[in-house]
Amino acid sequence: MKKVILTISGLLLANTTIAQNNLRTIRTGVPFLTITGDARASGMGDIGVATSSDVFSQNHNAAKYAFADQAQGLAIGYTPYMAKIANDISLAQLNYYNKFNDRNAVGASLKYFGLGDIQYTGLDGSALGTFSPNEFAVDVSYSIKLSNTFSGGITARYISSNLQAANDREGKANSVAVDISGYYQSDFISNANGTDGRFKAGFAIQNIGPKISYTEDALSESFLPTNMRLGAGYDFIFDRYNTLSIYGETTKLLVPTPPEGNSADDWKNYRNIGWMQGMFKSFGDAPGGMSEEFKEFTWSLGAEYLYQDSFAFRGGYFHESKEKGARQFATLGAGFKYNTVKVDLSYLFSMGAIQNPLDNTLRFSLTFNFGNKY
Repeated sequence: MKKVILTISGLLLANTTIAQNNLRTIRTGVPFLTITGDARASGMGDIGVATSSDVFSQNHNAAKYAFADQAQGLAIGYTPYMAKIANDISLAQLNYYNKFNDRNAVGASLKYFGLGDIQYTGLDGSALGTFSPNEFAVDVSYSIKLSNTFSGGITARYISSNLQAANDREGKANSVAVDISGYYQSDFISNANGTDGRFKAGFAIQNIGPKISYTEDALSESFLPTNMRLGAGYDFIFDRYNTLSIYGETTKLLVPTPPEGNSADDWKNYRNIGWMQGMFKSFGDAPGGMSEEFKEFTWSLGAEYLYQDSFAFRGGYFHESKEKGARQFATLGAGFKYNTVKVDLSYLFSMGAIQNPLDNTLRFSLTFNFGNKY
């Protein structure tokens, strides 16, 4: 059963890295939590921590809900996964928020990752049945404006992973986690050329929580994909109809770097690191020193052009070191809004040596905003 779990986990880890000869790629449990599930963010190179508030803010920075322009929002997102080799693996997302006054908002979301139907066979070739492994996470959040320009947010998350085959005891795992986030949105800035602008910045520390394990062996526990995201952006508001927003974002997994050697003692010591200790240790434990530590940061650049709050065109680029996963891709996106309904689409192009499992995949989001305006 452990081999089955490892095989399926390896499939899930394709989002982080495809099989390659990397030295110390950081791997975690439940990596589906790091897949971007909304088409707006994925159209800008997976940027979302400092972008303007939308219904999917909970995925990136729940503090943004306090700056939402409308009282309520509901959104669904759909992402086919590894579509070139299977047609029944996908990520689905459902989000909702309620801003009940000018300073406070709550949100909730469901993220479901299905691996489709998998036929298991025994070592002797006998059929063990068809199973449908899946994982999901349920979130609730609260955000509050601490001033006219800054808000804070906290998110609580329940995570369930079911990779179980037949009636084996092993293969199911659960955990809990929290996110802590903050968002800054300046007042409008008058530029010398007569146009207006607005500066935005955000941070989020996501998936802070205990390790997850599919077995009773403590040394088989995996770290959650705890990560730190920092981002900033600027809106160039040319007139009442045209706005161009430019964003930059960097992310680091707050997970210890795997050991340099392959000895049993090295890996035993690594797996004995506690999840809280591992968060702080992750800033200075790379065997290659600070030069390797900096390679554990990914970075993204993105842009969004908005016309009359009705049409949006987006582009972005995401970069990860070749030694730490080699994800390098460009994205394009577009959006259309009619009354209270908004449709967003995005498309990804691999640009590195390793093909991304989302390469040439069209992602789709549908958003409904309603209630009073703020």
